[in-house]
Amino acid sequence: MSKQRITPDFKAARVLVVGDVMLDRNWSGAAQRISPEAPVPVVNIETCCDTLGGAANVAMNIATLGGQVSLCGLIGEDEAGANIRQFLKLAAIGDLLHTITLPTITKLRVLSRHQQLIRLDFESKAYANFSEQLLPSFHQALETHDIVVFSDYAKGALARISSMIALAKAAGKTILVDPKGQDFHRYQGADLLTPNRSELEAIVGCVTEDNLVEKARQCLLEIGVKALLVTLSEKGMCYIDAHQVQTLPATAREVFDVTGAGDTVIATVAAALSAQYPLETAIHFANAAAGVAVGKLGTATVSPLELRAALEPERARSHGFVSQSELSELLDSARARGQKIVMTNGCFDILHAGHVTYLEEAKALGDRLVVAVNTDESVRRLKGADRPANTLESRAQVLAALQSVDWVVAFEEDTPAALIEAVNPDVLVKGGDNQIENIPGAQWVLEQGGEVKILSYVDGFSTTKTLSKYLQQER
Repeated sequence: MSKQRITPDFKAARVLVVGDVMLDRNWSGAAQRISPEAPVPVVNIETCCDTLGGAANVAMNIATLGGQVSLCGLIGEDEAGANIRQFLKLAAIGDLLHTITLPTITKLRVLSRHQQLIRLDFESKAYANFSEQLLPSFHQALETHDIVVFSDYAKGALARISSMIALAKAAGKTILVDPKGQDFHRYQGADLLTPNRSELEAIVGCVTEDNLVEKARQCLLEIGVKALLVTLSEKGMCYIDAHQVQTLPATAREVFDVTGAGDTVIATVAAALSAQYPLETAIHFANAAAGVAVGKLGTATVSPLELRAALEPERARSHGFVSQSELSELLDSARARGQKIVMTNGCFDILHAGHVTYLEEAKALGDRLVVAVNTDESVRRLKGADRPANTLESRAQVLAALQSVDWVVAFEEDTPAALIEAVNPDVLVKGGDNQIENIPGAQWVLEQGGEVKILSYVDGFSTTKTLSKYLQQER
């Protein structure tokens, strides 16, 4: 198994996010009948959940990745605004918000069975009248941040964005913009824009696979920015500047909700660039993060653990004989993807059909199967001086070759109790006529809320009998 690990570290990132701050409010419940008043569903609301939206979601994405971030924007003096400030405080996001006399922009979504039925927007077009209030605090904050992200949702907070870009350029900052609307000229001087396909088409007309690069470069020349990172939904994303093109396929295995995916993209690029990663690497990170975000409901953030799991080479997270420290990392990644961990153990000295069937049944109880194997010394203590018949390396190699086995790990103790506690599996499996109270580690697993399963051995197969039969034949 490859021992390469891609572990992004964004602790050095210092990003200033400016833009349209809003609160995303989700109401969810069962819709089991039609209203007698009108042909619309009646939703019995069961849960209410508030999350940060717009520019605030960009900031939250950066904070979740581990970067330092401040948020500059406008909110109202109301419950929604107070909730936003509380979210920022809990996430250690620098609060550069200005309170104005308008309601906080709020998007209320009503959902049933994870399907959005309607969205209600609470906002005012007068936000643009207050945008100048942001200039002093924005200018002052430039000194302590490396990257500036403008998150434009066309709600008015960035009505003075041309002045802000000029200030950021004069301060030598890298400028990223998530654009909106049909006037990209207002972003002149930016280093990178991250439009989606429809936003780009609003500027340059119909975009196809054949003319994407040509149209994008036309856009660059017309609006005076250095580069575009165009997000293409299920087709991934494409980076284009005057000299190069970099295309990345989508990484999402299942698209659940695209809400806020653009926020995740620009947040990840900004955090990576600020942490001194090369642009190519930053885009690679962003593509992987977007694949994670669209697999979640609503505006979502991506943790470093989830990003690392998405970035790991497929072979590295597939299967193999690993050390206990390597296994710990792999388990963290698997759990970040919501996978259920199954564990079993044994000597597995001479692998036979009974073992294969047993391991297949064990794997069926979850998503990942860990097989803990006694070292040679441990086997000798348990089975006698003439065992094992096969070395640890040989036994592990054969086990790892089975489709049902994800990871093989060795333990040198007489029992795997300590290793079981370290792995903390969701399901612990043993075979034969064992009693749960006699299985090492079983009580620990149960106390942690896990399960212990005893599977029947396949009749007619035994390592000891196989060896005895072989030795008799040799005589």
